[in-house]
Amino acid sequence: MRPDGLLTQNLLPSMQMFPEPEPPADSHRVAILGSAVDRAIARRYGESGAQLYGVTPERFYQIVAGVVHRYAACSGEREQVELVVSLRVEELVLARACSAGSEAAWEVFIPRFRAALYATACRLTRDETAGRELADELNADLYGIPDSDGRRISKLDYYMGRGSLEGWLRTVLARRHIDRCRSRSNDVSLDEQIEHGVSFAQSPQIAAPVSDERVGVAIAHTLTELNHEERFLLASYFLDKRTLADIGRQTGVHESTVSRKLDRLTGTLRKRVRRHLQHAGVHPQRCDELVRQIDVRDIDVDVAANLKQERTAGTF
Repeated sequence: MRPDGLLTQNLLPSMQMFPEPEPPADSHRVAILGSAVDRAIARRYGESGAQLYGVTPERFYQIVAGVVHRYAACSGEREQVELVVSLRVEELVLARACSAGSEAAWEVFIPRFRAALYATACRLTRDETAGRELADELNADLYGIPDSDGRRISKLDYYMGRGSLEGWLRTVLARRHIDRCRSRSNDVSLDEQIEHGVSFAQSPQIAAPVSDERVGVAIAHTLTELNHEERFLLASYFLDKRTLADIGRQTGVHESTVSRKLDRLTGTLRKRVRRHLQHAGVHPQRCDELVRQIDVRDIDVDVAANLKQERTAGTF
């Protein structure tokens, strides 16, 4: 495998590895939405179970309107209504009620999700003790950590109801596991690991490379189009294997901002590669197949050389 295999492995096809939760959007001061959107939000209040946790219609409106403003602020009223209709409002309200400290909400949340979180953590770490430690760390974040003003900040505030709450929790857990692994790998040298008896598995067999040489050309062209900030983000995360928190500290922004930028960037890269393939005469359906199926570790593209040109922090 090339030394930059981690980056190339994740550029295509797994561009959706950064679903790190968005920052809280349900401010108590939200701009006025259209009447059709207001009615759509009102219709969803009854099915959300909000009354079980003491969430008023006014507070429910603030929560849902915040999501609309974050993801559809520039969209038309029809698109905003469609977003409201698509939200998993029962899980969204449950998450916000838990964040607010509702005992009734926690009594629903714990039996529904805690066992699944422990099981997922154990699968990620392949060790029951380490898995429980990982899950307990996430549980603490979900319950909330007091800030400098004594207000509890819960990670559940970042759930936006656009996908399942269980899927979101698994994603957050996986992200924490990745960051822990990276942090610890920087602290322990290879020699120390060998000295303590750590064994390293043989590299898996790599699938046969995709024969269409235009794929490599498209990826190379895409990399040359990267700007300063894009190069820095990709190099820092994939080549230097730094955590989101580390990158955030260097650039002066929250780690969730870094995650959002990486999420958007990897999605953009896939679109750019597809566009270059189309310009090279590849049929659109074949473009989709190549983007889904190829493992760019098998493509002769020196990703590291393209990214190492600019490694200083960009301005977010």
